[in-house]
Amino acid sequence: MAILPTLRQLRFLVAVVDERHFGRAAEACLVGQSTLSAGILELEQLLGVRLFERTKRKVAPTPVGRELAERARALLRGAQDIVDVALASQAPMSGPLRLGVIPTIGPFLFPRVLPRLRAAFPELKLYLREEQTEPLLARLDAGELDAAVLALPYPSRGMETIDIGVDPFVVVCPPGHRLSGMEIVAHEDMAREDLLLLEEGHCLRDHALAACALEGARRNVAYQGTSLHTLAQMVANGLGVTLLPQMALDAGILRGLDLTVRPLSGETPFRRIGLVFRASSARKETFRRLARALESFLAAASEDAAARELGDARPLPSPPPPRERGGRSRASSEARAAPPRPSLANGGGG
Repeated sequence: MAILPTLRQLRFLVAVVDERHFGRAAEACLVGQSTLSAGILELEQLLGVRLFERTKRKVAPTPVGRELAERARALLRGAQDIVDVALASQAPMSGPLRLGVIPTIGPFLFPRVLPRLRAAFPELKLYLREEQTEPLLARLDAGELDAAVLALPYPSRGMETIDIGVDPFVVVCPPGHRLSGMEIVAHEDMAREDLLLLEEGHCLRDHALAACALEGARRNVAYQGTSLHTLAQMVANGLGVTLLPQMALDAGILRGLDLTVRPLSGETPFRRIGLVFRASSARKETFRRLARALESFLAAASEDAAARELGDARPLPSPPPPRERGGRSRASSEARAAPPRPSLANGGGG
């Protein structure tokens, strides 16, 4: 009977192909470089092929090395699915869960909800990774992540999505700016302004323009933010106006800045926030419960932000049992300046 490669050797192979560097691959696998190098050498001897071309400056997979790495990914995903099936059958809300989150959600949502998630699901060990949408989806597809909290819509073939809420956009401008004198800002008024946006690669850039029908608006291409905090600082320095998600305002992104917030006219423009996971995952019950908890905490955290403005903050509630439909509401104020939120039906469609 032929001797087969071990999962450990296959994991080493995939890591070196991904990192193109033995040292970084060893770090990703949580082993020493000598251990990883020995594992790759053993795999090459076992298979009788050369997997990598090595020079002093670079490591590159051979054609057969690339093909075998892709097959190894599928085998590793299958092995993880075996573990997930066993775990899900015992206790859905226990064990490790590798959760991705994008930079325009993570800093504003998770500091507020993580304590509540730990209290609600003490046996669930969340490991967060913050990255932009495209690399997160690649890691999700490769089995490196279990799920991800993303802003939607975004193409995600082979994935399922559960909506956990909506996040309206508002206009942010300096005091004294012509838009600050308007109760509600019309889209045509925004189109005449220098619109500050995040740099390419951030999905919020496209979501804001599409949701607010501003694809043809003037854009200040000389100044593009790397984060929402940078955008707020640029507006405060008079470089233009911007659109920010209400979630960031609720988390205090404008605290200490002399800026004015105004709603947009018409139907409230928003981005959808959803939990995305592989359609083949065996942990769907885990994700359904997590999504319902996040939905509850997201709505309550928004109401709590409004209550703090009125000096009447209250604790967030425990998560409700799973249900089919959900919505969220928020109180309005001058500082928040957002009209009533629309509600969404929750489902598993991608």
